[in-house]
Amino acid sequence: MGLSLSGDPQATAQGLGSPFTPVASGGITPGGKHMLGTKAVDQFGNIYRYALSGVAPLVTGNWIQAPAQVPLHQNMAPTAAVDVGATSLTVTLGATAATANQYAQGWIIISGGPGIGQRLQVASHPAALSGGTLLITLSQPVDVALVAATSKVDLVANPYNGVIANPITTLTGACVGVATYATPAASYDWLQTGGVGAALIAGTPGVGLAIVVPGTAAGAAVVDGAAAATQVVGAMLVTGVDARVQAVMIRLE
Repeated sequence: MGLSLSGDPQATAQGLGSPFTPVASGGITPGGKHMLGTKAVDQFGNIYRYALSGVAPLVTGNWIQAPAQVPLHQNMAPTAAVDVGATSLTVTLGATAATANQYAQGWIIISGGPGIGQRLQVASHPAALSGGTLLITLSQPVDVALVAATSKVDLVANPYNGVIANPITTLTGACVGVATYATPAASYDWLQTGGVGAALIAGTPGVGLAIVVPGTAAGAAVVDGAAAATQVVGAMLVTGVDARVQAVMIRLE
């Protein structure tokens, strides 16, 4: 089976090759070769997504989550009316600064008021201070006009931009994959999101049982105890052994 790709119209032209293997096809590098979130399928049917690690290295086999949400970059309002067809808008941040292009390849969600339901991709933006104004350039035009102070704007980072190990006890973002290689901070790599993989387990979940994050150790999954504050990420292919990287059926696609 050859390589199958989606999400990046130029991916095939960038030397991904066939058959696809994560480390050989864009692998660990300080410069991204594909759009974040580019999807690839290897010859065995396993699924991967292209991601950028955050401020800490990624450990092989760890369950990985999207960057932590920034609540004070949600429920904002445009500083002025935004007409249909506009490709930029300005918001006033809450009491948290934004770094340059923190939300590039991410999204604006119009969560309330006029224009509700729109999802607009972010092309770029400068840095902005806490409580300051932020001019956001969009990759696509506004479909429905926005009203100053009435429309509500949420900034959502690309879930594959600045990924981190799943924390203990409480998720701060959605789980997006399993690290396939040891990856330095601020480097690009492929996360496995579907198929047979090797992932860190905490406790001793039985074969065939559903597993969830967060676990009792950072980057680990545990047996599904039907707790409300968990995300199901797959199922055990073998009987679990605490603190081992084991065979699991990853189900994040």
